[in-house]
Amino acid sequence: MLAHKLKLVAGSLLAGTVGYAGWTLVSNEGGGESEAFEGRKVSEGKRTHKDLIIPTRAEQLNSLQGGEQYDILVIGGGVTGAGVALDAVTRGLNVALVEKDDFSSGTSSRSTKLIHGGVRYLQKAIMGFDLEQYRLVREALHERANLLEIAPHLSRPLPIMLPIYSWWQVPYFWCGIKLYDFVSGKKLVKSSFYVSKAKAMEEFPMLQKNRLCGALVYYDGQHNDARMNLAIALTAAREGAKIANHVEVLSLIKEKDLVKGAHVRDTLTGKEWNIFAKVVINATGPFTDRIRHMDNPEVPNICQPSAGVHIVVPDYYSPRTMGLLDPSTSDGRVIFFLPWEGKTIAGTTDSPTDVTHSPQPTEEDIRFILKEIKDYLSPDLSVRRGDVLAAWSGIRPLVSDPNSKNTQSISRNHVIEVSNSKMVTIAGGKWTTYRAMARDTVDKAVSVGGLNDPRGCQTDGFILEGGEAWQPTSFIRLVQDYGIEVEVAQYLSKTYGDKAPRVAEMAQFTGRRWPVKGKRIVEEFPYIEANVLYAIKEYACTAIDVIARRTSLAFLDVQAAEEALPRVVEIMGKELGWSKDEKKKQISEARHFLETMGLQIHHEVRNVEIKLSYQEAKRYTQIFKSLDKDNDGHISIYDLKRALKDMGETVSDRELRDLIAEVDINKNATIEEEEFLQLMSAIRTGEVANSRMAEIVRRQQQEMGLPVRRSGGGV
Repeated sequence: MLAHKLKLVAGSLLAGTVGYAGWTLVSNEGGGESEAFEGRKVSEGKRTHKDLIIPTRAEQLNSLQGGEQYDILVIGGGVTGAGVALDAVTRGLNVALVEKDDFSSGTSSRSTKLIHGGVRYLQKAIMGFDLEQYRLVREALHERANLLEIAPHLSRPLPIMLPIYSWWQVPYFWCGIKLYDFVSGKKLVKSSFYVSKAKAMEEFPMLQKNRLCGALVYYDGQHNDARMNLAIALTAAREGAKIANHVEVLSLIKEKDLVKGAHVRDTLTGKEWNIFAKVVINATGPFTDRIRHMDNPEVPNICQPSAGVHIVVPDYYSPRTMGLLDPSTSDGRVIFFLPWEGKTIAGTTDSPTDVTHSPQPTEEDIRFILKEIKDYLSPDLSVRRGDVLAAWSGIRPLVSDPNSKNTQSISRNHVIEVSNSKMVTIAGGKWTTYRAMARDTVDKAVSVGGLNDPRGCQTDGFILEGGEAWQPTSFIRLVQDYGIEVEVAQYLSKTYGDKAPRVAEMAQFTGRRWPVKGKRIVEEFPYIEANVLYAIKEYACTAIDVIARRTSLAFLDVQAAEEALPRVVEIMGKELGWSKDEKKKQISEARHFLETMGLQIHHEVRNVEIKLSYQEAKRYTQIFKSLDKDNDGHISIYDLKRALKDMGETVSDRELRDLIAEVDINKNATIEEEEFLQLMSAIRTGEVANSRMAEIVRRQQQEMGLPVRRSGGGV
């Protein structure tokens, strides 16, 4: 039966669209474009991106306030909106785009970081004989290959292992993965293959080996989603689109019952004005219905938001070049476990949620992911709550199906709606297929508005910002020409592509023999002060824009992001002329944002119940008293300084204050005995990891001749 379905699905290539009630359920068959993207389209003409200058944000705002009528106004600066703007402007249309927050500030920066066709969707297509799901996979595989081509600096192939724990599953999964390869056709990244148990353990030594029979390895793509989104927006700007972040739509403008523009406000200055357009496109993801209700308050909602939570843990949780897929979690959800930007990302959950500008992961979701990854990792690797460096929730804008009972069964296809007032809405879809979604949306807008479109879609194979002259070895020139550290040079090259030398030129001299240039904003990450300066040229307006989207610091380590904030704000404040009050505001808002990225959860996890035996509590009380040099019932900065001096260590007052802040729950700038015992208990249970205080305690135990017991990297 399975073989019969495989044959039927593989042979069924149905095209066309199904229209109903003013809607278009869009098929996934390439829209008439060539299946192959031959060469780099931007290089075929007489000019390249390098010949075009990105206007400043002030220049973009001046253009948007000029009163001219655009062919298309795009509302939303996520990947879909940016993709629509790029598609439209490369056709020769006059395009404007506004985004309430920052480019990629919503769902588009909170993905699993994969460029994929959807293995699980293909499984649904086979088992349910669902041709719609099959077409979705087929198009996504084409778009996967296209993204790897048009942004080689931001994307790369990633092998993903599918561990197999029952022999009967080997032929089942092998058939499914080979069909995935087959559907890819000429767009195949690399062929999948089977590996023995021994080879699987060699490739992924952290894997749980009990009952393991072997594994299948297949290939998908991986990228930096926020940077990819920004690259699309910047490319559109270079091509002539007028784009502006931090510009909110307050209302729609109607003429003779037709939507002809929007009344907007710059959220940074409060200035309001009108933007006129022949066609308005609503590409606002989870906020789709909010804009639709501006047009017609009576229309029913079409989006059913679903929350996906991801966590980030240290790099030792996975190999640097191999991901893992768990297709059968305890509640049926799929979890990926992937190396990303020098860390390991795990997720995702999939559950109904409310639409909010600041979605926040729940402790329940974080615990669920930790529990699932613990089940397939070696018991030698202690999975600790304290290892969670960051956690975020993204809202998927799924198109609701009235016959669906849960979000897992909702199709990830996209739907285009044209309202009675001729506003075009693009809803649903997935990250990987953004370009096809944009193509179909602009096709519809051209039809609705009667726009002149002699070129048609140009974006298949159209190289994005930074990709034209980039090579994998480009980072070497940055090291040789600018005296930048190898790690920093690799990061700059992979982030900015052929624009990386411009960032390197802005880098400050370190005053050291090596590196010559490139002062880091936080020691353990390759982000330098020049990143902040260049971010302003890329339309960064707030500290959050920098730590979350122009760099990925907030997504990798919220505590490191918090530590970097003062320097980021100092640099931006100098460039943008911020007052002292504005700097304080920026730090406050950024810290609030970091709370939604796991910072508050990380802080609150210290407030755990003390779970120590009598002997353990007695031993830690002895250590506490030995560190309390003044014998006044608490450990102060001066107590720590004297204790460390006795150990032959010298630490600055600022570092000591930061160390105390990690433990100081009641915020009185000292460590009290109960706080100390809570920390020791949290370290032993894995609720807290990598505590600086833990190492001081370990050293003090040795000084006192007490037995040292380690648990989860602490004491």
